[in-house]
Amino acid sequence: MHVKPLSRNGVLWLLVLAVLLLSAGCATAPPVNTTAAAAAPAERYIIGPGDSLEIFVRDNPTVTTTVPVRPDGRISIPLVQSIVAAGKTPDQLADGLEKALSRYIRSPMVTVIVKSFVGEYSQQVRVVGQAATPKAVPYRRGMTVLDVMIDVGGLTKFAAGNRAKIVRHMPDGQEQTVPVRLDDLMNGAVKDNMAMHPGDILIIPQSLF
Repeated sequence: MHVKPLSRNGVLWLLVLAVLLLSAGCATAPPVNTTAAAAAPAERYIIGPGDSLEIFVRDNPTVTTTVPVRPDGRISIPLVQSIVAAGKTPDQLADGLEKALSRYIRSPMVTVIVKSFVGEYSQQVRVVGQAATPKAVPYRRGMTVLDVMIDVGGLTKFAAGNRAKIVRHMPDGQEQTVPVRLDDLMNGAVKDNMAMHPGDILIIPQSLF
């Protein structure tokens, strides 16, 4: 069988095609930015007064209990009359309890679970005055005044919401007062919403009339 030889142009196109296939085969995937892909470390929760803690001691149900963190930042469990909890992470408190319990229990294994939390004072937003439920609210990233008002159930009928203010402690130790118009905000004026900072105190005065 007679095979017709390729023309010069045909040979040229074959060479171009071969080069393209070779380039595609040798191409490598773009490098992965491992720094950006790495997950950020999880934030550690710091125990504060008012938190409720479940203290689980393995194989010791008589010592396992649920306790509140007292205003002085301490807790008490069976066999441990008093130990500082506020300012510690659950793991740090568990380590301290294991050391304290080792006087009575051989190789105790303790787990601390935060059942309900408020957080240490520097991580709270406290609401005082004419809120439906004045209380300390755990600070959450991105929290706004409106979020806080939802948490405390809004204003009482005696509140002078437009005379409310936020007392904020600055990093340099100075105290800043920020006025906030809560009546307008609660009536839909989103422009009066603003970001809260951990440690803020929202003061809602009573109406004069």
